[in-house]
Amino acid sequence: MKGGAFESVHRISEITKRDILDLFNNGIEIEEYFETKKVTYLYFGRMEELEFLKRLYDLKSMPSLDSRFSDAESDIRQHTVNNNDYPFCWVFEDERFQLKDGSDEVYLKFICEIFHPTVRFEKGYWKKFLDEINKLLQNDAYELYPSEKISNRDIYGWRIFQPEENKMFIPYSQRNEKAIKEKKIVLSIKRSARNQIYQLLERYNEIYRETSETGWQYNISTSDKVFNDISQFYPPRCYNDQKQYVETNSLQDFIYYSSPNCVMDAIEFYEKYNRSNDFEMEINAILKLNGIALKLCHGKITSTFDIPIKTGIFTPIQEAGLKELLQEATKYYDEGNFKNAVEKLWDAFERLKTYYSPALDKKESINKIIRNMGSNKEPYKELFEKEFHELTTIGNNFRIRHHETTKTDIEDNRHYDYFYKRCLSLISVAIQYLDSGGML
Repeated sequence: MKGGAFESVHRISEITKRDILDLFNNGIEIEEYFETKKVTYLYFGRMEELEFLKRLYDLKSMPSLDSRFSDAESDIRQHTVNNNDYPFCWVFEDERFQLKDGSDEVYLKFICEIFHPTVRFEKGYWKKFLDEINKLLQNDAYELYPSEKISNRDIYGWRIFQPEENKMFIPYSQRNEKAIKEKKIVLSIKRSARNQIYQLLERYNEIYRETSETGWQYNISTSDKVFNDISQFYPPRCYNDQKQYVETNSLQDFIYYSSPNCVMDAIEFYEKYNRSNDFEMEINAILKLNGIALKLCHGKITSTFDIPIKTGIFTPIQEAGLKELLQEATKYYDEGNFKNAVEKLWDAFERLKTYYSPALDKKESINKIIRNMGSNKEPYKELFEKEFHELTTIGNNFRIRHHETTKTDIEDNRHYDYFYKRCLSLISVAIQYLDSGGML
């Protein structure tokens, strides 16, 4: 892979790779208009095969398997364009492309590129193939996910699959119940803002056709689904004209007259049913317009003063171990477990230092990261070098890792929060300067 060298990870089994290859070779069966049919999809989408491969590989620097040609590009053009005598999906088993026996990072980057908006055929069955591939990858602890957007279309990255994320979602008011009771979180939403929120939710209030376990078909709205979700935690209530807090099944009354924290619950649950559109962007515009220091980010309402790790920022990371540690740190921080969040983040910091190993030793690897961050400008290089040094000193002096009993204890969650945010600030910038490997 172009860029840094690091210890390869091989979690994706031969079985999974074979099953994914079979999807492209043989197609998949889908239910459509009350019948089953088989559909296929080209891995290079709407592009020519050679054009697709050049997005990922420097073909001119790769060897040819045909003695008549000096490089892979000429070889492949001869056998896929001029003669067209290579077997379908040959690239998956060609050793030059490292898909059969190479690292997980190489394989996953290739699979993600298949579903890039520039590549994929939007009118084809790409989403069906994406879903089937994800099911297979999840068996080996990976998944593809929308990491960012271009022209309002999802770009997919890869991350470590964390099945616990698929368990019951805990809404805003319940996640922050203790802080709300202790008045560490005080939220107020004026009537005009409530009206704007209600109008947006009503616009996204779709009707779904669902089937019960007994086969009975019925209609259900997004608001009905949201009330069902909320009811798992508390009965939806609002204040009536007599100032009594009573149960309600009216979305308008709930948004207008319930606790501000419960309004945030409704927003989060609405987002669950609207992840493929602009709901997040629109609700955040309303919150910002009304001076509410909260934002909806990947399904959760968070303070604008927090600095969570954005999912899109994982994209440049081509090393599974570093990506996994950052995901774990994010999960612990979101759960309020600051101690474990800081420990995982510091582990990520230490792993980041060796990102370019074994090609470079640890010191040279750090220096390369700092040079890239500073764009070879001395004031910035000095700034980032100082921050690397100071964070290393913090890690050496304070008991960030539980087993290091001889260091200064951290007994205040606010100190953990400070350490987390300071370390995250450096890491989140550094990973944007990593050699992401525009070529494999």
